[in-house]
Amino acid sequence: MTRLLVFTGLLFLAALPVAAQDVAPVDFHTKVVPILMSRCYECHGADQSKGGFSINTRSLILDAEAVEPGNSAKSLLIELVESADPQDQMPPKTKARLSKAEIDTLRQWIDQGMKWEEGFTFAKSTYEPPMKPRRPELPAAVKGRENPVDRIIDAYLKEHKVKTPPVIDDAAYYRRLSLDLVGLLPDPEDLERFVADKDPDKRSKLADQLLGDRVGYARHWLTFWNDLLRNDYKGTGYIDGGRKSISNWLYQSLLENKPYNQFTRELLAPPTGLSEGFINGIQWRGNVNASQTREVQFAQNVGQVFLGMNLKCASCHDSFIDRWTLDEAYSLAAVYAQEPVEINRCDKPTGKFAKPAWLFPELGQIDAEAPQKERLTQLADLMTSPENGRLTRTMVNRLWHLLMGRGIVYPVDAMQTEPWSADLLDLLAVELSDNGYDLKSTMRLIVTSQAYQSQAISAPKEPEPDAKFVYTGPMVKRMTAEQFVDAIRQVTQTPSTKASLPASQLEQAVGAVSTEPGSRAGMFTSDLLQRALGRPNREQVVTSRPQQLTTLQALDLANGQALNDLIKAGASQLIELHGKQGPDAMIDLVYRRALSRKPSNKERAVCRAIVGESLSDEGVQDLLWSIFMLPEFQHAR
Repeated sequence: MTRLLVFTGLLFLAALPVAAQDVAPVDFHTKVVPILMSRCYECHGADQSKGGFSINTRSLILDAEAVEPGNSAKSLLIELVESADPQDQMPPKTKARLSKAEIDTLRQWIDQGMKWEEGFTFAKSTYEPPMKPRRPELPAAVKGRENPVDRIIDAYLKEHKVKTPPVIDDAAYYRRLSLDLVGLLPDPEDLERFVADKDPDKRSKLADQLLGDRVGYARHWLTFWNDLLRNDYKGTGYIDGGRKSISNWLYQSLLENKPYNQFTRELLAPPTGLSEGFINGIQWRGNVNASQTREVQFAQNVGQVFLGMNLKCASCHDSFIDRWTLDEAYSLAAVYAQEPVEINRCDKPTGKFAKPAWLFPELGQIDAEAPQKERLTQLADLMTSPENGRLTRTMVNRLWHLLMGRGIVYPVDAMQTEPWSADLLDLLAVELSDNGYDLKSTMRLIVTSQAYQSQAISAPKEPEPDAKFVYTGPMVKRMTAEQFVDAIRQVTQTPSTKASLPASQLEQAVGAVSTEPGSRAGMFTSDLLQRALGRPNREQVVTSRPQQLTTLQALDLANGQALNDLIKAGASQLIELHGKQGPDAMIDLVYRRALSRKPSNKERAVCRAIVGESLSDEGVQDLLWSIFMLPEFQHAR
């Protein structure tokens, strides 16, 4: 078992990028960007690239071989900023040199892997997204592909001379759809019936069936919304009352498929105390940076979640990356504030006080003199106005990203970025408002399209900026931490043994009934295994999880005690339930449950060598390890 564990762990690690191991990473936005902006941008940012060198993106810096991530001692950038040679030194002798502290920051940043915020660029953008909804004209259908998504995608592929990707088979579609909509692997017997079904409309009916599973849907999508609304079951602030859970409200909202405009309203202008935890944010203990006060948290979170905009940079100074200013960020913060809010620039008071205001006055404005509760109601009115296309575009872009592997606008929190298909984004946005803000209806439109049903492609490790991106098909998606744990329990039929479940509290509160055995991982508090698999601590908004495991995460996954214990218990359970059927039956069972297919003859021979002639705990554990470490298991293809 140990030899196989180490072997599979090493195989798994071999495909992973190297990650920095420092416990205190340099913050890219607050530490690195100001240095590059003040010292390098004038000559090497935006449309300037003196000496052929541009800092606009991480890939451009790497292409110039100016930095060796993980090794500042061998990085040309450090050599040049430290050089005393007038011919080589950077900035040149006519400019102010970097301080030792600034150089040390750059060194540490490089040694930690030169982490760069996804989608960040110093390049100037002249694109300004539209505010109001737009109803695009649909191209003619091709070969009977009538779904509006397909009509736009087919025209796009033709324009870009991209071959239409093939459609996946029934088993692959069922597995992908089940993981996406309810977060679970398909039951093998249900899968066999589906594959044998001759009904030409069976895929649409399957989508309806899964979306109609109210409890399964709520349990699965709770993970996404907890990340987005930074809601958790315990953690910073819960013990001392500096933070409030919205779990019961959120679960009930998902269970009843609350319309998204109403869902948004109840978060911004809470009708009861059940949903107020989101706008209240976290009351940090002790002295905090001005950008971490509850008022500024409000502006940052509301902007990011509902409008896809990054106000974190603008909470300290006028943004380096888009058009938002310090005054605008504080104006939105003041909408929530109970007292006058002094504007701080780079954590220093300016003596100026913010006036409560909405960021898009073309839709209307907030009465700055109104009481806080009334201001929040006005904000909710403006945010959910039928004229606010930004709200619906941001939401459908998130859904496309989750279901297809990459947003139409990328990254999903950079809605100032030009989409690769404005028509597709606008189509989905108006469809959401047309259907009464029913998120399930929009999901159905996407998952019943031939585009969703197409063969998936592997996502690049370093995605190209949208200006260079051409859509060629959906991308392979890695299971979330919660899906991975749930899938293992499904395959092994191992119930959860945890006590004091948030799940039971939530479902008792709303009267939910489910036929699923046990509870989902997403309804428990986080543990070492889930954190190793990328579940965030939810002290900040998380709109998408990384598709690549870090080296440290992979090491913990391959060698961690929690996963070992889970697989050990699973092996014992399988032997108890199915051990009398013999090795071949066990191998078939694991393959059908885990991979939604039978093993090939070659795979069967390898697995027989692993489990032996008689089923032992150790042999079945080794079999499970070998399957659960496969990319085919860990990804929704």
